[in-house]
Amino acid sequence: MSIKPEIRSVNVTRYVTPLREGGSMPAIAEADDGFLYVLKFRGAGQGKKALIAELIGGEIARALGLKMPEIVFANLDTAFGRTEPDEEIQDLLKASVGLNLAVHYLSGSITFDPTVTKVDPLLASKIVWLDCLLLNVDRTCRNTNMLLWYKEIWLIDHGAALYFHHSWDNVDDKATKPFAQVKDHVLLPQASELDMVDNEFTKILTGELINNIVSLVPGEWLDNDSPFASTEEHRKAYVQFLTSRVAHSATFVKAAEDARAAI
Repeated sequence: MSIKPEIRSVNVTRYVTPLREGGSMPAIAEADDGFLYVLKFRGAGQGKKALIAELIGGEIARALGLKMPEIVFANLDTAFGRTEPDEEIQDLLKASVGLNLAVHYLSGSITFDPTVTKVDPLLASKIVWLDCLLLNVDRTCRNTNMLLWYKEIWLIDHGAALYFHHSWDNVDDKATKPFAQVKDHVLLPQASELDMVDNEFTKILTGELINNIVSLVPGEWLDNDSPFASTEEHRKAYVQFLTSRVAHSATFVKAAEDARAAI
């Protein structure tokens, strides 16, 4: 039986500094548990959909045994940010009052550099497989979205994954198609064990586990700009997409192997 993951909730107490290299203007913030987090705002460009992708993608990565910083729900009070002098940041904070998402800040970590650090083929294959599943376009040489922390690779920032949810048209077809952007994946050259990983990961990612992870998404993140009649229908659509994608994993694995052979 799959164990349902649990997500802690924290209250944001201090805005420390913006991370302006992120398009959605995440920030380092302190919470009432005393820890620092990278805070992702519901009021940012891609809004709640980026938070949904971050939550689902991150928890699937964790379920597959990959290193992923803890994800928490982060509450932002209406009074928070009133003293912020930067108008752009103040507007973002005002638009993000309520439930946001944050990822534990890995103090002292450094950005993964593929020219410096060589990755084990099995680990590379696991990360490539994950990103093919999630349609994650954001793990390239230009922006690896991986950190080195205590000599281990940690995955961050899955907000650009699951891009199908920006338009639910033909979603059943999208679930079974290969991931064309895998050709740009930073770890594709090392990913020589995709068949072995596919056999392992498809056994782990059961329908029950996928349902348990998707059930973590707060209902209030599913209530706007949606073609679905209810929150439950909306949630079920994510489950169906991911379940179908796992069932058709051979398609994206073959495409990734072909792309790797063409390098």
